[in-house]
Amino acid sequence: MSDHHEDDVIVPEDFPWDPFPASLAGAQMKVVAREIDGKYVVGLTEDERKGRYVVCLDLVEQLTDYTEGKQLQRPDLTIDRPLDEIDAGIRRKGWELGKVEFDWIMKRLRERFLST
Repeated sequence: MSDHHEDDVIVPEDFPWDPFPASLAGAQMKVVAREIDGKYVVGLTEDERKGRYVVCLDLVEQLTDYTEGKQLQRPDLTIDRPLDEIDAGIRRKGWELGKVEFDWIMKRLRERFLST
């Protein structure tokens, strides 16, 4: 687990607000919202988003270590291959993360390895 404390965390603008966007059938536009403290909320609250960000950031850290290990095991491969395998693997895990969160995790992971 990482050393990130939610109170000290600043969530970057590119982190998703709505990991599970909903769509409802019908001719009229519909908004899926929850009532929290008398207000309707679409997507995540600030606190929920911060908590999900901490989880995703921790996964990026863990996957960075894992990817570095894969590089050492198979130095003959380009970095794209283990990153593609990790991308496919994490999406099959059944973790309660949305597609946009997986996309964000992989974007961060790829940036760490492809910018060096």
